Amino acid sequence: MDMCLNNKVALITGGSRGIGKAVALTLAKQGAKIVFCGRTKHDLDATADFLRKKGAETWAFQADMSKVRDIENLVEHVVARVGGINILVNNAVTSESAPFDQLTDDMFRYHIDVKLMAYIRIARLVLPHMRKTKSGRIVNIGGMTARVVAPLRISNGVVNAGIANFTKQFATFAAQYNITVNCVHPGYTLTERVKQIFVRQAEESGDKLDNIIRKRTKEVPLGKLMKPEDIASAVLFFCSPLAGMITGQSLAVDGGSGNAIAY
Repeated sequence: MDMCLNNKVALITGGSRGIGKAVALTLAKQGAKIVFCGRTKHDLDATADFLRKKGAETWAFQADMSKVRDIENLVEHVVARVGGINILVNNAVTSESAPFDQLTDDMFRYHIDVKLMAYIRIARLVLPHMRKTKSGRIVNIGGMTARVVAPLRISNGVVNAGIANFTKQFATFAAQYNITVNCVHPGYTLTERVKQIFVRQAEESGDKLDNIIRKRTKEVPLGKLMKPEDIASAVLFFCSPLAGMITGQSLAVDGGSGNAIAY
């Protein structure tokens, strides 16, 4: 199906690995020009090569989303190099897997800066460029800890709940410029970061890693953990004309897991 993204410029933060990389490939297959950033040059180069071999027109930039100047430089360089930004996918992430009594103020602040504040800052900078064209798509990647209790991921919950709230608040403002803003909450997705969370859970519980993975899988009614491509499909939907009248929403891609009912 043609999602009408040909020659659209998509900026993806945290785009060199995991969910971000899957999003980049999915949008590229629809003809979008891909600009992505990350912290590690090796990963950036590898992903850029991977995307180009798939036929994508792509640019990679090294940036630390916890640093305001890096965010400013990123947007300036993207606009100068490519000419504008039609799609923004906020996917920069970090994680602190620890119980409450081991989480310091600095850990909370860093998590907030890398994810929540980075999303806010880059949206503020991208907005004028979308406003010029009176159109745009912004998708924020949150996490299911916005809705469920996770004893080893308390800072994740604080940050992801903030992202969901920011998504709705900003969507109401951006709608006047025909810009939609939505959020995707991934469930347990098979990325390196989630595997590290499982390792920490195994260490804390004294259980085997394989048992932890089986337990997490059993919690998913559809019977399997998510793949990065599952999250990318939801992002593609929000970026497409099919979602033209959907804004301010948070969509869980979690295989039906969790007992919370989100109205």
